[in-house]
Amino acid sequence: MAVVRTLTLADAEITRIGLGTNRLRNTAENVELIRQAAAAGIGMVDTAHTYTDGQSEATIGEALRPVRTAWSSRRRAASTPAPAIRKHCARRSRRACGACAPTTIDLYYLHRVDPETPLEESLGTIAAYRDRGQIRHVGLSEVDIEQLERGRQVVPIAAVQNRYNLEERTHEEVVDHCAEQGIAFVPFFPLQRPRRPPGRGDRRSSRRNARAGRARVAAGALAGDAPDPGHALARPPEAEPRRARPRAERR
Repeated sequence: MAVVRTLTLADAEITRIGLGTNRLRNTAENVELIRQAAAAGIGMVDTAHTYTDGQSEATIGEALRPVRTAWSSRRRAASTPAPAIRKHCARRSRRACGACAPTTIDLYYLHRVDPETPLEESLGTIAAYRDRGQIRHVGLSEVDIEQLERGRQVVPIAAVQNRYNLEERTHEEVVDHCAEQGIAFVPFFPLQRPRRPPGRGDRRSSRRNARAGRARVAAGALAGDAPDPGHALARPPEAEPRRARPRAERR
């Protein structure tokens, strides 16, 4: 029997495989996909209002009504000044709760740190919604240790979501720091495809080698060949079923 591995994300114990929904469209097939994922024990569903023009959120809401069985996480880009962020948070919290049905967003990420806006200012706006109970936990995405610690001075940080996989190890120090601080690390693109081998040759052979390489990387990641920090949650980035031949990773 397979052992189900879990991690603690803030105040919840969840399975260590999450579901990314950046290509999820609102179809009956995808509604059933979300329901089956929740029934199988998936503890986090990652979505954003920009995913398929809101269809992702609508699909999740339809699938999980009337009972929410999976955490939802929202992400937004911090590319605007704080007043615009305040308007965005007000609008998005209302729409997200309406689409996905929760009265509170479980985990809300600051998707990127805007170089033109102080991190503290952006997080201060999100923290205000946390204080009002509209957001339960706050996360950061694509940050280094210094930015993470600055953010923690403003609001408790429950999760960090950075690009991380068998090949991309830029954030090793962030992974270790999160482990030390009891913060969940959520890698995106955990099944990154390998780089194409150098040199020229038969195109068919190159494609076969690339597919085989992707399969090895995916199998290794899922089997645990990568170092296991014990606090990381894999969030594969694609949820929508394909009608073409199965692939482990879309890019």
